[in-house]
Amino acid sequence: MGRKRKGRNINGIVLVDKPQGASSNNVLQKVRAIYGAAKAGHTGALDPLATGMLPVCLGEATKFSQYLLDSDKSYFVTAKLGERTDTSDADGEIVETRPVSTSIEEIERLKASLTGDIKQVPTMFSALKHNGQPLYKLARQGITVDRPARPITIFEFELLDFRGDEVDFQVRCSKGTYIRTLIDDLGQLIGCGAHVKVLRRTQVANYPADRMLTLEQIQQLKDDNLDDALKVEGDRYSGVDYTALDSQLLPMQTALIGLPKLVMPAKDIQTLRFGQTVPVYEALVLANQDVFEQGLQNLDGHEFVAFAAEGDEFAGVVEFSKGEVKVKRLVVV
Repeated sequence: MGRKRKGRNINGIVLVDKPQGASSNNVLQKVRAIYGAAKAGHTGALDPLATGMLPVCLGEATKFSQYLLDSDKSYFVTAKLGERTDTSDADGEIVETRPVSTSIEEIERLKASLTGDIKQVPTMFSALKHNGQPLYKLARQGITVDRPARPITIFEFELLDFRGDEVDFQVRCSKGTYIRTLIDDLGQLIGCGAHVKVLRRTQVANYPADRMLTLEQIQQLKDDNLDDALKVEGDRYSGVDYTALDSQLLPMQTALIGLPKLVMPAKDIQTLRFGQTVPVYEALVLANQDVFEQGLQNLDGHEFVAFAAEGDEFAGVVEFSKGEVKVKRLVVV
């Protein structure tokens, strides 16, 4: 008896508009099931309270999810002033209440110290680990441990609206930023405490918000394209025309938008697939003059998005090392 198919070998990235209350992993599993994908992964979890952009990588795109995890992100956030919670958001228990007496001018002045290159102490209610144990599990046991402050960058911290005890902000930040901690820190500076009431991720890297789909929209694309004529006995992923669903997938290389391009002959890419390196040679330099104009000695450690010269087919990520091109991550074809 042959082995049952574990899913479709489909590659790409779908931008999901995560609903409030759902875990990122739950959303990931639903998208994987709808697409019938053999493999799936997300690019950084959103809190259950949060909504918004959650890029889900399918198939070979999972190899490049780390690049999106490391990318800048943007958020809309509503801060509730006067109340601190144990989780620093509305899902937590209120641990402190103080009167609110502040102004737009004061908030503008105080948030300036939380803008730019700063250091942030992560919340205990996070997935970061201490001696192999997630911090949130320790926090639920009432245990607090020291967490080293981590360097982050807040590129934008714009006040959008002030309503007495609620403030709306637009935040654009680097990887590793906890918006809950940012708002808690601001509340402490104001002197009244604060927590996140509403959080929506509006952008990851350069992905456009108008390409997001809700789970309901993704499911509808499947339901509208059921076709009994496509059913194959023993294959639970058959019976669907996936054309409409697959048209919503963004190419894998969109996760690598910040990396320069390197064009290589297919034979060289095949050499890399065998685990070997490719020495830099004259024809490769001539085909990529914009890359090599800075000098080969200055390319060590730099990553590039590799494309096959024949058909401009995406191959993966390569790296220069001591005058040679070596594999970083390549797609399996």
